[in-house]
Amino acid sequence: MNSYWVHDLDPVLLHLGPLDIRWYGVMYVLGLFIAVWWLGKRQEKGLFALPKKENIQDMAFYGFLGILIGGRLGNCFLYNAPYFLTHPVDIIKVWEGGMSFHGGMVGAAAGLWLYGRKMKIPFMHLLDNTALVSTVGLGLGRVANFINGELHGKVTDVAWAVIFPQVDNLPRHPVQLYQAFTDGVVLLLIMFLFSRKPRKNGFLSGVFGVSYGILRIITEPFRAEDPVLSGCCGLTKGQIYSVLTLIAGILILVWSARQEVVMKKEEQA
Repeated sequence: MNSYWVHDLDPVLLHLGPLDIRWYGVMYVLGLFIAVWWLGKRQEKGLFALPKKENIQDMAFYGFLGILIGGRLGNCFLYNAPYFLTHPVDIIKVWEGGMSFHGGMVGAAAGLWLYGRKMKIPFMHLLDNTALVSTVGLGLGRVANFINGELHGKVTDVAWAVIFPQVDNLPRHPVQLYQAFTDGVVLLLIMFLFSRKPRKNGFLSGVFGVSYGILRIITEPFRAEDPVLSGCCGLTKGQIYSVLTLIAGILILVWSARQEVVMKKEEQA
């Protein structure tokens, strides 16, 4: 009989009196800092059009705020609208977890669109660079999901299964770690390989949409069945939204093919 690891991780990293520092928040902040640092490096190489380092921090604020608002609203209303419509106060409890990638993506795009208008920089150029650097945060977010013991997988007998006692005593797929690997490592490598030279506006965003959509469709079947997640045609809501992300990525790539390269190689620093 297999001896499975029992999940006993504390979602709180530090207890500072009445204040709890949670892994979930730490991962998001860490992802933001890495994203800002990476954008600075791309700016130095002439691959990012913002004129000053300070502008990167401003843009990150717009994007991060969009992620928080869009991600939370997306989780609430794309996956469990009936509950949150009757418990609206729970919407603001971001510290308890519950963020939707697809909602966060829409929120981030809205924030970047507003910032692009302010700076008179093409929205797609900002979106391309944000899509690239967001991969680190995606992976870290899934690690936080695992630490929280949320978004667990289906019951299985694989050797690396994990028992989540807050759910039941059955071994389950650690699907959070599967998606940390695909969303964080695999997607990061794909985006990095395509980002090392100047690209047409929209190209990286399209690659991101197609790659993320495919990877999420592959890993989503390992998620535990849940009425909240059920969609239609044998697909979960996560898969349906990922199919739409995949289609959007293809359309963006088609649009990008008709654009000009924003920065020529000889203009790089």
